[in-house]
Amino acid sequence: MVNYSTMKHINLPTWLTISRIGLTPVIVALLYFPNRIFCLVATVLYLIASASDFFDGHIARNTRQVTSIGKFLDPLADKILNCSLLIMLVQLDRVQAWVVIVIVCRELVVTGLRAIVAEDGYVMGADRFGKLKTVLQGAALAPLTLHYEWFGINLSRPGEVLLYFALVLTVFSGVNYLYNYHKFWFANHGRESGSNS
Repeated sequence: MVNYSTMKHINLPTWLTISRIGLTPVIVALLYFPNRIFCLVATVLYLIASASDFFDGHIARNTRQVTSIGKFLDPLADKILNCSLLIMLVQLDRVQAWVVIVIVCRELVVTGLRAIVAEDGYVMGADRFGKLKTVLQGAALAPLTLHYEWFGINLSRPGEVLLYFALVLTVFSGVNYLYNYHKFWFANHGRESGSNS
């Protein structure tokens, strides 16, 4: 059941985040018909969705509308958008499956960690490595989605190279989240374990 009173209190930055999630199935659907025009439209929509990631954070910080739900939904929206597109690009044989498996597994682990710390009332937002990882993934996914040559330029190869850089940063930022979770767990539960031993 939808809680309409809660929906009324969702601010503009959060609505921008939700719109990013809403654009995801549209982009995926367009790629089921992989021709020049549909790939171009999918790329434009992806760039719009990616741009909303900058604007929602910028608006939230500058208007003091940072909320717990916004901190939770913002990285989740990025994961839904990028992972959906990556999986679709595997089907289109534009990305190797093992690369996507590593990226998706990292995202699942980090999402799980966020859910665990949320039970203790703590929101684990995206750190600078996670944000940079998202930027690099976006820089790689846009040309890989476009795919076809335009004006004699094919950006697929640079997109592949950027994706490997994004993969390295994805793994590194995932390890950093694990390290931060370890510090959080020890600070909140380590003393309890020590007192019970």
